Amino acid sequence: MRYKLTFVVGLALGYVLGTRAGRERYEQLKKSARQVAQNPAVRNTAETAAQQGRQFAGKAYHVVSDKVGDRVPDSVTDRVRSLKGRHADGAREDDWGTSNT
Repeated sequence: MRYKLTFVVGLALGYVLGTRAGRERYEQLKKSARQVAQNPAVRNTAETAAQQGRQFAGKAYHVVSDKVGDRVPDSVTDRVRSLKGRHADGAREDDWGTSNT
């Protein structure tokens, strides 16, 4: 319930700010967000976080699979293998559009 309330409040706030600020302010915010997203430090931090997330997911998978054994579905096993392949191949992108460059 709290998350729904937060979403609705954010939606209402965005609507109010959007209608008051107008298109020009929207374009300024969009440009600022694009500059932040294209900042090399931000990109490197996001890519490092994604890489660490993949590593932790792989470790967690091994811990769980050791405890669960053969009861892990093949779809999960295939997905983890595909993520490991992406991690080893730095040129490929993950689901969020980041790469290990």
